[in-house]
Amino acid sequence: MAAPAPGGPGAAASAALDELSRNLTYGALGAGNGSLSGPWYRRNQIHLFGVLLAILGNLVISISLNIQKYSHLQLAHQEHPRPYFKSVLWWGSIVLMAVGETGNFAAYGFAPITLIAPLGCMSVTGSAIISVMFLKENLRASDLLGMTLAFAGTYLLVNFAPNITQDISARTVQYYFVGWQFMTYGILEILIFCILLYFHKRKGIKHIAILLTLVALLASLTVISVKAVSGMITFSVTDKMQLTYPIFYIMFIIMIASCVFQVKLLNQATKLYSTATVVPVNHTFFTISAIIAGTIFYQEFLGAAFLTIFIYLFGCFLSFLGVVLVTRNREKEHLPQSYIDFGHVPGKQMLDKIQPDSNGLSYGTLPDGSDSTKSPSGEKKEV
Repeated sequence: MAAPAPGGPGAAASAALDELSRNLTYGALGAGNGSLSGPWYRRNQIHLFGVLLAILGNLVISISLNIQKYSHLQLAHQEHPRPYFKSVLWWGSIVLMAVGETGNFAAYGFAPITLIAPLGCMSVTGSAIISVMFLKENLRASDLLGMTLAFAGTYLLVNFAPNITQDISARTVQYYFVGWQFMTYGILEILIFCILLYFHKRKGIKHIAILLTLVALLASLTVISVKAVSGMITFSVTDKMQLTYPIFYIMFIIMIASCVFQVKLLNQATKLYSTATVVPVNHTFFTISAIIAGTIFYQEFLGAAFLTIFIYLFGCFLSFLGVVLVTRNREKEHLPQSYIDFGHVPGKQMLDKIQPDSNGLSYGTLPDGSDSTKSPSGEKKEV
């Protein structure tokens, strides 16, 4: 059988299959066999450092969120609760949150956006594990399945994400910033953002898809600017100073502004919808937006084989599904009882509970031992 022509579609497919066999083979000896082999490690060690920073950053964020929740629970059980900002635990969670976000920020300087952004699923799955150990929450079968899928998706993402190493200098960012790809993408994103904002503000539509699409559109600018700022800082430390170029400060302003408006819109979504609904939808929308932004602005999938892209997208799908399973129905476990116990309400002394029976004739009667109601004229009438 003839070998595929160099540079043709057959050669690209063959290269992708070779990469797949290298990544999934552990038994045979030889150069390039397995994801833990020496050549694979040397080829990807810079990216792996970014992956390590992102995973550790997300795990630290998970710990901080659980400590924050624990501090709120402690304050709620106090007879005279103090403001939460006077709690040492709460401030400790804020410090850990800052450390975790710093790790995520630094990770963009060492690895592509399309590799770092989907690793946000580690924050959700890590939070579920920590809440079981730290807050004594129940571990459900769907949690175990979701974690397994998220870890499998993460493995595929790390292996099949774009294997490109870019030195993000100021000139590189300027070149991408004025390129026709980003100009076209930017104009289209602004138009979509303005249309959605019109329906949200003028028409009063508060649907979760509109709110989180607005967040995702801003997030695409955030990841572009974060990688630019982080990459230029890294380049300044390892090679030549880049912080004197105006593009650094332009990207820094875009990063701060997009983050502020993201938080504002995300807060609106969490006020209107449960966290179990917002978290998986936001993770999915954010990741898709970040992948599109990395592909268009930094051209991270340039020259990638179709099979490699397909397996990468399948890894994203597994991580999305894992996040949905971990967060599904989690808040329903903590819903209050349907009756009202007046014996525990300050200032009220009742000996029984009011539990209305909507199917009975005595619906709404007080527990005073009688089954009488009042007629509209005020006279008592036996039921």
